[in-house]
Amino acid sequence: MEEGPVRSQVEDGQALLTIDRPAARNALSPEVVQGLRAALARAEADPSVRVVVLTGAGDRAFCAGADLSGMAPRDAKGPGDPVADHHAARGWLAELFEEMWHLGKPIVARVQGWAMAGGLGLALACDMVVASDRARFGAPELDVGLWPYMVTVPMLRSMPPKKALEMMMTSRVVDAEEAGRIGFVNRVVPHERLDEEVAELAAVLASKPPGVMRLGRESFYAVVDSAAAEALPYLHAMLTVTSQTAEAAEGIAAFAEKRPPAWRAEMGERAD
Repeated sequence: MEEGPVRSQVEDGQALLTIDRPAARNALSPEVVQGLRAALARAEADPSVRVVVLTGAGDRAFCAGADLSGMAPRDAKGPGDPVADHHAARGWLAELFEEMWHLGKPIVARVQGWAMAGGLGLALACDMVVASDRARFGAPELDVGLWPYMVTVPMLRSMPPKKALEMMMTSRVVDAEEAGRIGFVNRVVPHERLDEEVAELAAVLASKPPGVMRLGRESFYAVVDSAAAEALPYLHAMLTVTSQTAEAAEGIAAFAEKRPPAWRAEMGERAD
């Protein structure tokens, strides 16, 4: 268990990352962002981790967004211009999104309360979102004279553009039921069943072949913003690559022999 603003616990192939600032509604301080990046790096390097679950402490909020006191400079002791330093430090959230998409392992957001502004972006940067029926979502930056610039990317990857723009332009809060209808939440469940539902989904994801999961997930994010003419040749090549893996051979053999496949850790190791 890692202590600090981000707690990390690994059990049964699952890494549970918890933003632990309940009094601040789990807002994104510089320490939280850096803690999440460090925890994700550990999860990526740990072969026992098959899936990551991301949540916030307490029942009030998954994450209320960025701490409005501002992001600290990259090097508080350096001689850099304060405006330039703060501009660079705000890029930490964009870097976190990129690292999540390139993790190679599935990430599930467990949303039990408010997911606002950067917290909405954090939830939508996960592969799947499981929300309590008490969850609420919004991009209210315009109300404080800002705009959800970096959050735009995970929003556009998770919902129709006009719905994303409506949320950004009106600052309207969306409840869990509507979020499910819009499509940026995968599952809406009764609050008292949230942990059970998240655990069941995480167990399913952890049971899949890790190497092909990594290849397939990477291919999804590689083509999600691409035109079909660009995506299809890449996906064609990835099918050939995947068909030559040990996991594909085991899966096909297990199907032919009418038995469950045995995914071994070494099958899914990244070739260096």
